[in-house]
Amino acid sequence: MSALYMIVGTLVALGVLVTFHEFGHFWVARRCGVKVLRFSVGFGTPLLRWHDSKGTEFVIAAIPLGGYVKMLDEREGEVPANQVNQSFNRKSVRQRIAIVAAGPIANFLLALVFFWALAMLGSEQVRPVIGAVESGSIASRAGLSPGQEIMAIDGEPTSGWAAVNLQLIRRLGESGAVQLMVREQGSTVDSPRELVLDKWLKGVEEPDPIHSLGIRPWRPALPPVLAEFDPKGPAKAAGLKPGDRLLALDGKALDDWQQVVDIVRKHPDTKIMLRVERDGAQIDVPVTLAARGESKSPSGYLGAGVKAVDWPPEMIREISYGPVAAIGEGARRTWTMSVLTLDSLKKMLFGELSVKNLSGPITIAKVAGASAQSGVADFLNFLAYLSISLGVLNLLPIPVLDGGHLLFYLIEWARGRPLSDRVQSWGIQIGISLVVGVMLLALVNDLGRL
Repeated sequence: MSALYMIVGTLVALGVLVTFHEFGHFWVARRCGVKVLRFSVGFGTPLLRWHDSKGTEFVIAAIPLGGYVKMLDEREGEVPANQVNQSFNRKSVRQRIAIVAAGPIANFLLALVFFWALAMLGSEQVRPVIGAVESGSIASRAGLSPGQEIMAIDGEPTSGWAAVNLQLIRRLGESGAVQLMVREQGSTVDSPRELVLDKWLKGVEEPDPIHSLGIRPWRPALPPVLAEFDPKGPAKAAGLKPGDRLLALDGKALDDWQQVVDIVRKHPDTKIMLRVERDGAQIDVPVTLAARGESKSPSGYLGAGVKAVDWPPEMIREISYGPVAAIGEGARRTWTMSVLTLDSLKKMLFGELSVKNLSGPITIAKVAGASAQSGVADFLNFLAYLSISLGVLNLLPIPVLDGGHLLFYLIEWARGRPLSDRVQSWGIQIGISLVVGVMLLALVNDLGRL
């Protein structure tokens, strides 16, 4: 079933995002008086085609990895004398800029609509209350302690752990101070704290911002009683069974599942000894942990889980917005994610973030399937993030992308005449090389994750 979700989720995601991107170009081109010859969703052999009253051919093609809008242009072939005024190349610089920019803008507007819908649907968020702080960690040096709730980071309110994580991600690879506002348990007064960073997580392939600060989020105690297994995981292979209660790991007493998680993560490809209580008797079970992860420092993997417990109502925060307020929330989230995406690209370029964080079509397909399987809200959230990524990437000033064309037109606007065909040709060749290089890097990262 997960494979079906992955296929359907990917097709829906690409279909929706590409269609809206190309529709942005199409809609503005029509209003600028440009004749659109073809509107294609996908590449390759047409599976379905039809024409409208203005002669535009609409195509759904076999390879759903993009799309395009083909406009009448004298640079691409002979144009009948009575249609010359409808050619793209005959339009003013401002009109050409508007047509090219319309695609990425459509992606940002689509993301805003998705975030608007999500804001109205509402969500349940776990209050960002600290459960534990590691001794000697960044959080410990800042004076953070268990029971405190993180109210804001760098002036941005944090309604839940997702918001905390997002604000911290913005500071990856940086040095300096992160300003926190925290509230003690039972208090109504916020007090400041300062996290001091020094090239924080610079170049780390799989950054875990909250954990790396030495913070452990509060959660209800989970007794280490096994309830579910990975059929191919180490726990199953070792003969562990549902209902087994873990008493000790390598002689260390266990009373909470998080202890198991913390120890296991630190010991990939390691043989451990578990003391287990089963049917009133205690037995020792040797288990050889597996390794998981994409980085040079993989995590240990047991392949077992415990039954979830209910969270106390006071630890859950329900957040939703009315139709009007949701517009502002949607715009805020769209702006925040756009800036974060652009900043992340800049940090990858300067080595502050590992290029291993760059994802390609395989990862996108896997995330599309997982989010589609999780529900409508998760899938809409994924579509919004992907739409923003598509918009930001297309605005990069790289020839062959929309941003590259915008760069040429802005130079033409400033100079009063276009760049020479030779210079534009060089730019396009460089742009193709860059895009192909990035695509290959993303694909290599995807294959590494497999």
